[in-house]
Order: sequence, then C-alpha cells, then structure tokens
Amino acid sequence: MAAPLVSVLLPIYNAGPYLAAALASILRQDYDRLEIIAIDDGSTDNSLQILQNFRKSDNRISIISRENRGLIATLNEGLAVARGDLVARMDADDIAYPWRLSRQVALFNRRPDLALCGAGVDFLLGNRIVKGLPDPALQENILGILSMFFTIFMHPTVVFNRNAINDSDLFYDESYTHAEDFDLFRRLTDRYPAAMIPENLIAYRIHGDSVTNRHKREMRRTHLKIVAETLEREGLAPNARDLRDIGDAASMDTVRRAADWMLALQERISGLPAETRPSYEAGTLNLFYFLYQLIGDEMQPLLTHEFLTRTAKWDRIRRRERYALRAGAYAPRFSLVSMSATRQVDALSRYLQSVPAAAVLPSLGLS
Repeated sequence: MAAPLVSVLLPIYNAGPYLAAALASILRQDYDRLEIIAIDDGSTDNSLQILQNFRKSDNRISIISRENRGLIATLNEGLAVARGDLVARMDADDIAYPWRLSRQVALFNRRPDLALCGAGVDFLLGNRIVKGLPDPALQENILGILSMFFTIFMHPTVVFNRNAINDSDLFYDESYTHAEDFDLFRRLTDRYPAAMIPENLIAYRIHGDSVTNRHKREMRRTHLKIVAETLEREGLAPNARDLRDIGDAASMDTVRRAADWMLALQERISGLPAETRPSYEAGTLNLFYFLYQLIGDEMQPLLTHEFLTRTAKWDRIRRRERYALRAGAYAPRFSLVSMSATRQVDALSRYLQSVPAAAVLPSLGLS
C-alpha cells in the first residue's frame, strides 16, 4: 500500500473551545496525503465559523453542516462520503501528535491484512499532559477475546483499512448509543486481524462536557448490554440478565445478583482450554473493575462492600480503598469522607505525574 489517501473523520458538536487546536494538529501531520471530513452536527456555537476559517486556507477540509442527528448518524455519514482507503477517527477536542498518521500508515504498509489499528494516548487535563502508560496485555493475538469484555481501543486513535473490511461490516449500530465504538470493535476483531501500536499518538482531552462525562450512565448500561450479548453468544453466560440489571440500577439486590453472576462466569472460564483461559480471565478481571467503579460511583459504601465480599476480591483493590470500605460497613459517613479523600489523592497524583502542556504544545505548533 503506497501513500494511501487517509480520510480523517471528524464529527463536531459545539466544540468551539477546542476545535481550532484539533484541526491544526491534523493539518500539521507529517503525512500530508489526507482529507478531513468535518461534519458539523447542528452546532449552536462558533464551530462552523472555525471550520470555514480553516477551510479558506486549506482545501483538504470538506465541511458538511446540517441539523443535529447525533453521533452515530454523523459517523456513518462520514464513512459514506470518505474517499480514502484508510479512515482515521478523530475527536474535535483532542490533539493528534504530528507523527500520528505516518506511524499508522506505516503499519498498514507492513500489514495490509490488518482491518484496524489503534494506539495509546496521553491525557490532556486543563493545561497539563499526563503521560499514558502502554498496556502490555493488549497483544494482537488476544484482542478478539479482550474485545468481548471492554473497549480495547480509544476511539479517536483508530484507523480502519477499507481494503480489508467488507463494506457491510464497517458501520456504527444505532442500537448501541454511547457505546457504538465498543460494538464495532467487538464485531471487527471477531472477524478480522487488528493491532495496537504501543505508542501514544494523541493527547486525549479530559473535561466535564465530554461525551463520556455527559452520558456516563447510559454508556455503562449499553456497555453491559454488549458484554452480556457477547458472552451469551459464546455460551459463557446462558442468562446474563443479572449483568444487564445492574446497569439499570445499583441496589443491594442487583449488586448481589451481579456478584453471583461473576462467580458463575469465573467457574465456566476455569474450564476453558489452557491456551485461551488467561485471556478470558484478564477480560473477566476488567469486567470486575468496571462493575466495581460503577457501584462505587453510587457513593453507597455498603453496596461496594457487599460486592467485594460476595466476589471475594478484596485483594484486587488498593489498601487505602479496603480501609475506607471496611470502615463503611460500620460507619458509612466516615467511609464516604475517606473515599472522597482517596479520589482527591488520586487526582493530585495524576496531576503531579503530568507535564505542562506548555512544554509540549509549542513543539507541535499548537500553543
């Protein structure tokens, strides 16, 4: 595959504060055979004006502006009009490092059989960049198994190879709102080879108005629906209603049923062949942490205490969390204070491990 055209699919909805930096980071890629499919999904801020200003100086940008139809419809529209052999996803509030596309194109040149590839991310918190750590578990030969349990790729890092994917497979399904990427990745990795580049290629912006923050509850509900469907199909969870129900509401009843369901899943996985069992165990552990966070966000220590006790996984959480939650069985108010303090310590730790964006962005031409 020599110098393929890369279509960068950029959905936009009220991204005014961040859009200029995102666009500039794409236009300054060291791989320049690209087009930007910028779809303004009915923004009510100045996003369209920003797009039009950039378009005046760079004709690689194509603008589609119309009424709001939602992210999934926007993504599918972008796939339909993109001309490139490779389609790169990008979010309007993130920043792509200048070498992002050249690294990914080089991988497809070496591996034209790959259907998609993702990469690692750094995190952009205000004016600081937190360095992301590569996940050694994401090896190519087990991506298909892990994708049954969680979203293995950060969506804005992904590039799709349309020469390796049937057109009928490359679409976002409206049935999985706010987890449409998880659904797509589980379908593609089940049928095609995929890979993860062990390098951070974008700065992923964390802010309160992001889609992830605004739709966390619905995203989690759909996530659990996808996991339940997949494991039922694999014969590992004949009836996954207990997993679906905790996505609707975390109560003592749903927590207990979800914990028992997890124990039954672990028992079935223990009987799998030795060559695949560790990958399923890794996926199940990730699902445990997903449920642990979901329950913990309810800020009801007794629920989290019950989940950890019933699943016998107290040893899978940090010592200071164990201390707070065990105290919570007798003094819930103290536990809430301790849990809040733990979250603040974690946030401070991430901040201290970060580097100022001002130290990085000027070198990218984005300050």
